Amino acid sequence: MTLWLSAGLIFTFGAIALILFKWWDLKCIGVTPVHTFTFIAILFTSGLDVGLIMFPLTEFGGYANLAESPEYGFANPLAIEFGFWAFLIWGFYFLTCFYFCVIEPRVKFFEIPLVKVVNNVVIIGTCAFTAFLLLVNLPWYLPQVGDGETVVPTFYLIVLLAIAAAVYSSSSIRYVRILSLGSSWLFIGLIAMMWGKAFLTDNGNVGEFFGTVGLLGEYFTNLHEFMLPINDYHEFYLYWWFSWSIMIGQFTARFISGLRTWQVFLAMLVFPSLAIGIWFTVLYHYHAEAMNISAFINIAMISVGILMVINSLDSLVRLYTDNLGLTTQRLGKPMYYLGNFAALTGLTLLFQFDFLQIQWVGALVIALYFGCFGYILLNKRSAVMAIEGSPKENTLDFHKIEYVS
Repeated sequence: MTLWLSAGLIFTFGAIALILFKWWDLKCIGVTPVHTFTFIAILFTSGLDVGLIMFPLTEFGGYANLAESPEYGFANPLAIEFGFWAFLIWGFYFLTCFYFCVIEPRVKFFEIPLVKVVNNVVIIGTCAFTAFLLLVNLPWYLPQVGDGETVVPTFYLIVLLAIAAAVYSSSSIRYVRILSLGSSWLFIGLIAMMWGKAFLTDNGNVGEFFGTVGLLGEYFTNLHEFMLPINDYHEFYLYWWFSWSIMIGQFTARFISGLRTWQVFLAMLVFPSLAIGIWFTVLYHYHAEAMNISAFINIAMISVGILMVINSLDSLVRLYTDNLGLTTQRLGKPMYYLGNFAALTGLTLLFQFDFLQIQWVGALVIALYFGCFGYILLNKRSAVMAIEGSPKENTLDFHKIEYVS
């Protein structure tokens, strides 16, 4: 599995370099362009899930324990955490977003029946894994419910309600946009609230914040360390990001509103990484100073995490149901709701009982990467190399489009 993952990573970074070299200044226009801020909000909230909220506080200590994990010795725990979640990882999403916006309309690889089936199996499986992560992390964040380690019926109920809300939201693209913007602002509010408690009270000062932010520099000076798997845990993360990459690119590509390739690249790597960097810095200060998290903040973190799960799931449910033609218009709302709810609930339980692993899903995605590249070389090389702009159907009357805010 490590060799397969390494091959996928090398291919991905090479493909990104090729796109930037050949189509650096190409104007990218999706089928449903929106304001740039809305695009970034949709990207950010669709591309992240509850793990962003719940994982860091449980992981900093492990990255600092060099006796058991000496491979982390090249950087501090904050830089390691950032490297597992930010910047370089978002290059995966840039690659697939550009591909689905500019190249796929000419290639139509993902319209091949077998490829379509595999792609949507990936999407549905990753949706279920997102719900599974929420389920297994709730005991750590809600130790008052149960013994702090065991998944109890209350946690199953929370996850089932989140799945139900996501399926309902996915029935209208309007709900997807509202949730994306709303959860972005709530996450910003959560960061501001916890930042204030950490650095504007007796717990610390603004100077300490900038000093802690400086620790992130070790990520950029050791960027090459993150380009291939560091260990099995990093491998898990990378397979996880691969499993997300195609569907996030496919979903977000439709919303690009005339940005140049280099602007899309910077937007996808820089803006999410800024938010993640500030958030992780705040959490690392809480960890380093052994600060207690109040019940109110704990509930706020869980609430934002659950909203992120709903936001991620509704985007992806919308994507695979559109791909498969399983829309509310075709199935009717009752069948749409029940069918998607049952499928995601069943797959979430399969992850819970170890019948599925996200590494398998990520490995399938890498196979799709290689399959798509081979298909282009054999059948569509000339058409792809001749690309000079976004598809004509997206560019017609572009300046007359009334953007959806």
